[in-house]
Amino acid sequence: MLFFIVFLLFSVLILRLGVVQIVYGDDFKREIERTEDITVNNPVPRGKMFDTNGKIIVDNVPKNAITYTNRGADQEEMLEVAEKLAGHIEKDTEKVQVRDKKDYWIIKNPERADEKITKKEWDQFEEKKLDDKNIYKLKLDRITEEELAELTPQDLEILAIYREFASGYALTPQIVKNENVTPEEFAVVSENLQELPGVDTTTDWERSYAFGSTLKTVLGKVTDSDEGIPKEQLEYYLSRDYSRNDRVGKSYLEMQYEDVLHGQKAKVKNVTDKAGNVLKTEVLSEGQRGKDLVLTIDMDLQLAVEKILEEELKNAKNQPRTALLDRAFVVLMDPYTGEVLTMAGKKIEKDTETGKSVMADYALGNIVSSYNAGSAVKGATILTGYRTGAISPNTYIYDTPMQIKGTPVKKSWKNMGNINDLTALKQSSNVYMFKTAIEIGGGQYNFNQPLDINIKAFDTIRDSFSEFGLGVRTGIDLPNESVGFKGYDTRPGFLLDLVIGQYDTYTPMQLAQYVSTIANGGYRVQPRLVKEIRQPLLNNEELGPVLEEIQPNVLNKLDVKSDWVERVQEGFRQVMQEPGGTAVGTFGSKEYKPAGKTGTAQAFYDGPERYKYDEPPEVMNLSLVGYAPHDKPEIAMAVLVPWAYQGMNGHTANYTIGSRVLDTYFQLKKSRETSTTDQQTSVQMIQKPGVVQEEEQTEESAE
Repeated sequence: MLFFIVFLLFSVLILRLGVVQIVYGDDFKREIERTEDITVNNPVPRGKMFDTNGKIIVDNVPKNAITYTNRGADQEEMLEVAEKLAGHIEKDTEKVQVRDKKDYWIIKNPERADEKITKKEWDQFEEKKLDDKNIYKLKLDRITEEELAELTPQDLEILAIYREFASGYALTPQIVKNENVTPEEFAVVSENLQELPGVDTTTDWERSYAFGSTLKTVLGKVTDSDEGIPKEQLEYYLSRDYSRNDRVGKSYLEMQYEDVLHGQKAKVKNVTDKAGNVLKTEVLSEGQRGKDLVLTIDMDLQLAVEKILEEELKNAKNQPRTALLDRAFVVLMDPYTGEVLTMAGKKIEKDTETGKSVMADYALGNIVSSYNAGSAVKGATILTGYRTGAISPNTYIYDTPMQIKGTPVKKSWKNMGNINDLTALKQSSNVYMFKTAIEIGGGQYNFNQPLDINIKAFDTIRDSFSEFGLGVRTGIDLPNESVGFKGYDTRPGFLLDLVIGQYDTYTPMQLAQYVSTIANGGYRVQPRLVKEIRQPLLNNEELGPVLEEIQPNVLNKLDVKSDWVERVQEGFRQVMQEPGGTAVGTFGSKEYKPAGKTGTAQAFYDGPERYKYDEPPEVMNLSLVGYAPHDKPEIAMAVLVPWAYQGMNGHTANYTIGSRVLDTYFQLKKSRETSTTDQQTSVQMIQKPGVVQEEEQTEESAE
């Protein structure tokens, strides 16, 4: 019975297949050949960027646009539509190239173009010695400038529109005009869409920056509709369902978070016949604009710090021997989470139009430019000495000038006598660091004698420094981060320069990560600019639900004892709070009790004006790293002022900038706490109507 049932079912199935294939097969085949489903993805606006307090930094500004979608039109039809559209709008012709003009001239003058080919060449064409491409190239080459001059301004406008039509892809909307589309143009085109097949009016968008040039170099750029996808990234994006003319992030945050900001494209299915004509269009999904980014940046703090940088740069430029000074940097970050609250950089540039000096945003310089940082790195040197056994906590070394045969005298800024590690940090002893490096290298110092060390000491010290973030990528969520420059000469004297920050170069972001590692007890935390990814809302002013919260990422822990780190923390505290500390004059009276390390580096100028010199002049770089409060750090700071002045003495912009920046941070924090308290008090008053009524009665009595 079971076998019979199975046999019967298979018989019915075979019969049905026979009917479909034999009886209706030709009909279905013709139907398949008649239509084709083509799905097109239409772009949507990008996600926005907000600061840590919810203020919009990067937004989308809508603007009128006119588009063209090629639905199987041939050249003749596109030219006809372009001519009609040119009667309704004004189209810029600057992008029209000579080759475009020649192509258009041939289209308008086919007979005259044919006459440019000789009989002999036509014969060769018939004999298939020349092909269509050869003939067309000959026509192009023989068009004269006088003939091109025959094209009228109206012709050029039609050509500019046709050029946009032809540059698009089948069934994909192509922007014809989205700049300066007047309301009149938009209305007229909208009213005449029936006579303009393929043309449509829509709303396009462009990026706007609420705070002008602030952080613009870090926020990045987006390609425009003409650029589309950069050639070097074309295959990557096409494999991810992008269209060739899609706008994408091409630098920094816009590029780093392209997948998040790009959004979910609208999908439209076009049913076409065999000839490519669209029979019907069906919307598969509406799409959704890109997700929003909440940055770690505090724009109130960022703007205040940038103002300080501008003012102090101007003040410093008024000092003598500062011709080469043109930039300064500040990074503020949470030492425990890696959240970058401020990433400020300013650079003095010449305005190309007026020739006057202007302050330009150079926040990007915090990760792409590197400099000798000087004594600021001595905390890493002391900890490297501990871990290698070259010194121990409270080791005493006699600070006196050192003479290595055949080299200049190496010394501290003053003779300090017999000092320990804390005093070496507090008073910034070079000699203490030199002798520590010699011990690490297994060398023996003797006055005015050659110094022999094991060159592996360079790797030992650099490997140790890298655990703090010095000389390696910090891991910040931005592309193209620099690691700095490592000196290649391994003579002993350069090892001594390395441990006082006058050999390898470091970025301001590396210095911020380094001092954060010391502040938080030995954990190197990855710095980051994005705090959250949010679901987009229709209301432009509000933040949507949190989709992802970026968690702190510890890259490594220092391979040292915790009390060693505490020892260096104490040295940093003494720098800013104890008599004799190099920064106590500026920071000793601060209520927020900071800790840190100052730095001055002898370096060689390698900036934009270096081509003027046969040999690079010697300059001084100024640096300052710190955190506050010293016992419960909540903010870490790195200040760097490259090429501050020439000569051995000059201004102290690093101190002034650092002091004003930390003052601003704690003042802003206090004002916000006061504001929050006032708001809470107001809420409590509203929730207690009896109190309000009593106050009203008192006022009435007074009246």
